[in-house]
Amino acid sequence: MDSGTRNSSVRSARRLAARASGLAVVAALAVGLTPSVAAAAPRRPSDTQIANAQAQADAVQARIGELSGQLTAAQDAVEGARVDALIALDQYQATEASYVAAQAEADAAAAAAAQAAAELDVARTQVVSFARRSYMEGSTFAGAAALITAADPGEFIQRAALLEAAGSHRSDVLTEVTVLQVQAAEAETLAANTLTAAAVLKDEAATSLATAEAAEASARQQAAALETQQAQLTTDLAAAQAELTALVGQRAAAERAAQIVRPAPAPPANVAPAPSGNGSSAGAGNASKAQIAIDAAMAYIGTPYAWGGGGTRGPGYGHSGDDDVFGFDCSGLTQYAYAQAGISIPRNSSWQYGALPKVSRNDLRPGDLVFWARNTSDPGTIHHVAIWLGGDRILEAPQSGSFIRVTDMRWGGYIGAGRPTG
Repeated sequence: MDSGTRNSSVRSARRLAARASGLAVVAALAVGLTPSVAAAAPRRPSDTQIANAQAQADAVQARIGELSGQLTAAQDAVEGARVDALIALDQYQATEASYVAAQAEADAAAAAAAQAAAELDVARTQVVSFARRSYMEGSTFAGAAALITAADPGEFIQRAALLEAAGSHRSDVLTEVTVLQVQAAEAETLAANTLTAAAVLKDEAATSLATAEAAEASARQQAAALETQQAQLTTDLAAAQAELTALVGQRAAAERAAQIVRPAPAPPANVAPAPSGNGSSAGAGNASKAQIAIDAAMAYIGTPYAWGGGGTRGPGYGHSGDDDVFGFDCSGLTQYAYAQAGISIPRNSSWQYGALPKVSRNDLRPGDLVFWARNTSDPGTIHHVAIWLGGDRILEAPQSGSFIRVTDMRWGGYIGAGRPTG
C-alpha cells in the first residue's frame, strides 16, 4: 500500500472525531437556545477535563494507528504469500506436464523393448529347432534329405540354393532382432532415467507449493488476529470520542449561553490528498460500452473463481486445483466483459495492461481496468486485474476458493490502469 492508504485508518478516525465534535457543537448550540438553558446556564467543562479526554482519545487513536501499520504489513504479507503460491502453482503445473510427457516416453520405450525381446525369442526358437532336427536326423544340415531325393542335377542345384538362402535369412533375422533389442533396451533405460528426473522435479515443486500454501494460510491467520484487535480498539475509540464529544458539547452550550463567540474548529491536521498519479494517455473512451462491460461482469457476481477459467465465450473449467470449478479467473472475467461490448482485449492480465492506453489515478472512470503487481515498477510482475466501478469500488474475480464480487479498492501493489476502447 502507498503511505496515504497505510494511514487511512488513522485519518478516518480523526475525521470521525471531528465530525462527531461538530455535530455535538451544533446540537449543543441548538439546546442553548431552549428556555431551559436560558433559565439555567449549563456547566462549562474545564480546559483540563477536555484536554484529558482529548489525550485519552488520542492515545487510543495512536494505538489504532500503530496497529493499522502492523495490519497493513500483515495484509502485504498475505498478498505476497498469495502471489508466491500462484507462482509455485505455475511451477508445479509445468513440472507435472514434463512428468506426464516423460511417462509416455518411458511407456513407449518399454513397449518397444518388450516387442524386440519377443521377436528375439521367436528367432532363437527357430535356431534351436533347426539344431535339434539336424541332431535327430544325424546331420548338421537339415536339408540333406531334400538334396538326396532330387530327380536330376538341375533340381539338386535349385534345392541347394533355396536351402542356403533360408539358412542365411534365419541368421540375418536373428542378428537384426538382437540389434533391435539392444537399441530398445537402451531407449528404455534413457526414458526411465528421464522419468525419474521428472518425478524428482515434480516432487520438489509439490513441496514448494505446499510450503507456499501453508505460508499463505499462516499469513491470513495473523492478519485476522490483528483485525480482531483493531475492531476492539475501534470500539474503545468510539467510547473515548463519545466522552470528548459530550464535554465539547457542554462547553459549546455554556459559551452560547454566555454569548461567547468562538471561532469554528479547524479541520483535522495532516490530511494530505491522495496522489494523482501520472498523466493519462487514454482518451475519453466509450462510456456506453464500458457500462455494457460492467453489466456483463455484474451478471456473474457470486460465480466461483476458477484459475485459468473463462474467456470471451463465458465461464469455463479451471486448471490444476480448480479442474472441477466452473467460472472465471480475473483476466478471463475482464476479457469476457469487454467481449460483450464488442471490444477485444488479451486474455492475460499483464498482456491486457501492456495493450491498453494508460489512465492516471485521478482520471479513473467506471469500466477502466486496474492492475496489481508484486513490484510496482515492473509490469512483468503484474498478477491481478479488476474493473473500476467508481467511488473506490471494484468488481473482481479474487482468487481460488472465492467468488466474483464487488469490493473496496486496494491501493497496495497498485501499478496502474488501462482503458479499453473500441
